[in-house]
Amino acid sequence: AGVSFIPVTGSDFSAMFVGVGRNRVVKLFRKARRHAPCIVFIDEIDSVGRKRGGNGSDAGREYDTTLNQLLTEMNGFSAREGIVVIGATNRIDVLDDALLRPGRFDRQVHVTNADRTGRREILEVHAKGKPLSPDVDLGRVAAGTPGFSGADLENLVNEAAILAARQRLSQILPEHFEEARDKVLMGLQRKAATVDEDETRLVAVHEAGHALVACLTSGSDPVHHATVIPRGRSLGLVMRLPEKDRTMVPRSKLLADLDVAMAGRAAEEVVFGSANVCTGAESDIEQAT
Repeated sequence: AGVSFIPVTGSDFSAMFVGVGRNRVVKLFRKARRHAPCIVFIDEIDSVGRKRGGNGSDAGREYDTTLNQLLTEMNGFSAREGIVVIGATNRIDVLDDALLRPGRFDRQVHVTNADRTGRREILEVHAKGKPLSPDVDLGRVAAGTPGFSGADLENLVNEAAILAARQRLSQILPEHFEEARDKVLMGLQRKAATVDEDETRLVAVHEAGHALVACLTSGSDPVHHATVIPRGRSLGLVMRLPEKDRTMVPRSKLLADLDVAMAGRAAEEVVFGSANVCTGAESDIEQAT
């Protein structure tokens, strides 16, 4: 309360005309001083804070001028200015060194994907105002979405709401969240795709190999869903979901993932012979590599 908040994006400072980006930086900090105490939040700061001297073009010089003005404004703060500047980026490696020196962006907070508790809280935010069925357990949804980012979870809730609307239902049911998660992870069902009987049998054998080895291999994540209905770019898919969030992966799981990845091709060779294997294992081989 009582603190002003000015959100901008790094791209707001980009301009085609000489001096415009620099002037926008000047106006931003003039406004910040006028509203002090104030927080200035610059999203995607890498679009204005990239390393200088990358090329000698006019556009490159304009970017350098804009960044120089940003550095000057931040360097001129006194202890009584009452202005805090926060930047966000997922490309900290391309930022200019001067931007990360003490007195400027000298504290770095790494924000990772949320854990199970955090995912539940994010889901509650995005589900607010949406007609959820009493059977929907957001804790269970959070448990089944390890590795999902905040944007993925927002997309998940929106997809579930769209599925309910298509069925002309007044509430979002648990199965809508299941289908929405499958869509986010595996892609949309291609019901119109035509696959002949021989190809369907080959896909079924391939996916059965993945599923069987996943079930029999210690260290593998449990199988959640197996299908031969084309989804996205795949003709079939076996989806495994981890039972818990991981910060470190043990060797046993890495070996199990290799076994599961190669099991589809192995099943093809066992059933059809090595001369009749197909290119369906391409992505598995890439993943294993």
